[in-house]
Amino acid sequence: MNSYKNPLEERYSSEEMLYNFSPNNKFRNWRKLWIALAEIEKDLGLDISDEQIIQLKENAEEINYEKAAEYEKKFRHDVMAHVHTYGDAAPLAKGIIHLGATSAFVGDNTDLIQIRDGLLLLRKQMVNVMKNLSDFALQYKDLPTLGFTHYQPAQLTTVGKRATLWLQSLLLDFEELEFFIETLRFRGVKGTTGTAASFLELFDGDYSKVKHLDKELSKRFGFDKVFGVSGQTYDRKIDAKVVALLSNIAQSAHKFTNDLRLLQNLKEIEEPFEKNQIGSSAMAYKRNPMRSERIGALAKFVMSLSTSSAMVASTQWFERTLDDSANKRLTIPQAFLAVDAILMIWNNIMNGIVVYENRIKKHIMEELPFMATEYIIMEEVKAGGDRQEIHETIRVHSMEASKKVKEEGKENDLLERILNDHSLKLDKSKLMEVLDPKMFIGFAPIQTEEFIENEVTPILKKYADLIGLKADLKV
Repeated sequence: MNSYKNPLEERYSSEEMLYNFSPNNKFRNWRKLWIALAEIEKDLGLDISDEQIIQLKENAEEINYEKAAEYEKKFRHDVMAHVHTYGDAAPLAKGIIHLGATSAFVGDNTDLIQIRDGLLLLRKQMVNVMKNLSDFALQYKDLPTLGFTHYQPAQLTTVGKRATLWLQSLLLDFEELEFFIETLRFRGVKGTTGTAASFLELFDGDYSKVKHLDKELSKRFGFDKVFGVSGQTYDRKIDAKVVALLSNIAQSAHKFTNDLRLLQNLKEIEEPFEKNQIGSSAMAYKRNPMRSERIGALAKFVMSLSTSSAMVASTQWFERTLDDSANKRLTIPQAFLAVDAILMIWNNIMNGIVVYENRIKKHIMEELPFMATEYIIMEEVKAGGDRQEIHETIRVHSMEASKKVKEEGKENDLLERILNDHSLKLDKSKLMEVLDPKMFIGFAPIQTEEFIENEVTPILKKYADLIGLKADLKV
């Protein structure tokens, strides 16, 4: 325990996402790329034997990391270190590994594979969050609750309608993620500076063979699209865009947790709290929203990384510069791992979220009389009263009731004051009927139903096979 351990690995991220960015996945993809390169080059007429390719395949999985580390220390070049390590394991093929390629052939193409596969893992997480949020929204679509603007009580909404706001943000992120996956390009086979000059000699100037190699290799790794042009590397705008997307997901999650933490303070809605969970080492009664706070902490980290990738993309020189490498090794995997953790925690919260309906109703009834004053004024005018005089009467009663609440800590008695004011002519029994909270929620229930039916359900149906993800916390 004398060396630093990354908390994303130890405490937060899923095994699937950790594997996606693991050395085994990375370097096995390098070897898969070298095998595919050799196979296609053989098909195009280069002097590569079946025996060489068989030996490459037989030694594709087991990687001697100690030997690779020794070579890298000697060469100061990670790709050449692995070329030599692979060559030692497959000596027949040593001379044709990496033939015509540059380092970015394995490095960049593998990065793009990991980015795509990472997004597919996040898509699964996001679909489950959307399913949990939509179920919650429909369950509570009719339950009135105080709306807040400026964190001050405003017109009523419903608990379910508020959940659609969280869902709407995530839906925007999901649409962006879908577009990113659909349009993601492979680097393919481009040569040292993107001109494929090394393949000009290998294929005796036959450009059609270079194009075939480029497209066939990309197709084998599941990419329908390939960059038409590149320098040595794929455009680092890809990294900036994907981290910006991850930042957007983090922003949506953070917004949700801000709201939930405020609601938990009001004791209206709480995140799960396990039987043996401890909220505070000192204050035994506390039920801290640790899941929401964990999301907030991770989200801030992800948002900060978007600036890093943007700076890398904007400061590349000509066909390539190496000041992106160390940054990419840190930024891309950690952004994915953190968002993976965020979505797991979000699902965990939604699987055990608790709503306290009586507490919500209590808060409504503390504020509803003030919200009903506009209705009362209109009813008095209909009964023949003078609007300005009525307004002043209601204003005075409102100020006195507010004073009782704020200065004396008493219940809101505005309705009682109005009911006992004999100068007011409105039908008192009708007033009490109108003060049903559901009369003040507008079209919130139907808006909730329509939004989920029209915009969310089609996604959930499309990805029904992804629903049902287990969402336990690691710690």
